[in-house]
Amino acid sequence: MNAADDMMKLYSQRILALAADIPLTDRLENPDATVRKRSPLCGSTVTVDIRTDGDRITEFGQDVKACALGQTSASILGTNVIGLTEAEIQHGRDQLYAMLKGSKIIPYAPFQELEVLLPAEKYNNRHASILLAFDATLEALKSLHK
Repeated sequence: MNAADDMMKLYSQRILALAADIPLTDRLENPDATVRKRSPLCGSTVTVDIRTDGDRITEFGQDVKACALGQTSASILGTNVIGLTEAEIQHGRDQLYAMLKGSKIIPYAPFQELEVLLPAEKYNNRHASILLAFDATLEALKSLHK
């Protein structure tokens, strides 16, 4: 497979559709926590606002300025984040990271749709952007424990 074929596979129709339809893009007023994360390698940024009730996310807002791969990851996170705990999001992030590093194990529900990002395994320079929404959300949740 040549480089052009790899890029076509990487930017599949499904990735582009998910990137174009990111949910929960309205920022929250008076969130419990807000975190902005930036990938220094590519300049992608994600800002997340969260509200929680105990240990579960009840409201979520995100502002995503990232490549299509980072947008896809943020889209999948945004679709599933309401009602999840820090541990569940951390588990999804850990599985995504392992998949990107070559484990070939697809993240479990509710993040199984991250499988669409499997072709990004070959592109280490995109991994930080793909993880950005998860990392910002986890940092926001951890800040509530301080």
